Amino acid sequence: MVSSGHFGESAPDLNGARPPLYGFQPPVGTPFGLEVTTVEDFFDRHDDWPWNPPRPGRATFHYLILVTSGELLHDVDHVTRTVGPGQWLWVRPGHTQCWHPPGSARGPFILFEQGVLRPETARLLAPATAHDASAVLTPGADGHWAEQTALQLLDEHRALGRRPLELHHALRRSLLEALLLRLAHGPDIPAREADTPRDRRASTYRQFLDAVELHFREMHHVDDYARLLRCSARTLTRAARAAVGTGAREVIDARRVLEARRLLDAGWTAGAVAAHLGFGDAANFGRFFRNHTGVAPAAYTARQAHDGTSLGR
Repeated sequence: MVSSGHFGESAPDLNGARPPLYGFQPPVGTPFGLEVTTVEDFFDRHDDWPWNPPRPGRATFHYLILVTSGELLHDVDHVTRTVGPGQWLWVRPGHTQCWHPPGSARGPFILFEQGVLRPETARLLAPATAHDASAVLTPGADGHWAEQTALQLLDEHRALGRRPLELHHALRRSLLEALLLRLAHGPDIPAREADTPRDRRASTYRQFLDAVELHFREMHHVDDYARLLRCSARTLTRAARAAVGTGAREVIDARRVLEARRLLDAGWTAGAVAAHLGFGDAANFGRFFRNHTGVAPAAYTARQAHDGTSLGR
């Protein structure tokens, strides 16, 4: 997709490191931030990127793949996911991902920006678009209709010029929203019933998780989030333990570690990562990273480079 302009890497930062983000740039004539193709066409058109050699990166948009036949392997946040026939891969913006060779995988491939969705639809899709939602989905009873909707969306996308442009826009967006709503209310996406007063602790944890996602670079202490959310640090700790079995501080640290791994995977230096995540210096970051992963940043980078080279071979 580099050659046809769908992805554009962001510019290097002041430390000379290149943020691992790819922005969505649809080809000329493609309405809205939505592109629809197939896995096989995608790989046929782009035999040199980003899987040869495989390298991790992040995108600012969603991409969604239905495997209709074969098997697709794809790394999402350092875990290799196996997607079989009838299953969907949903990679959200900001997730670290790394492609594997496509093998025999076939099926629709949908790329879209969050802004394509209407606000009322986006609210209904909140559980599925959350950063911690499941990457591999098995729709169950709705699987057939989800596949049919995806195929209709592919057909409509390819039919640019067959209808008035405004109608073409509306149909594509409606089909995309119908597909996402089916997937969002399948068995792999838990319903968010915790917005009711009966489950205040779960609601508090979701607010805390959203706040961490927004502020983990500059806010590193539970007290900071307690003030932001107008509750006590004990309330946040209890909410975190009820939801995931760890304290609130561990949730904050885990998000910082995940971001550090993403940036190191993308070639950032330990010093650049330390500055980006609000550490005083590289030594403090190194101790933090080693305490949480068991390896120093340099050793982690060397190991990832070796693993990537082996995978490429």
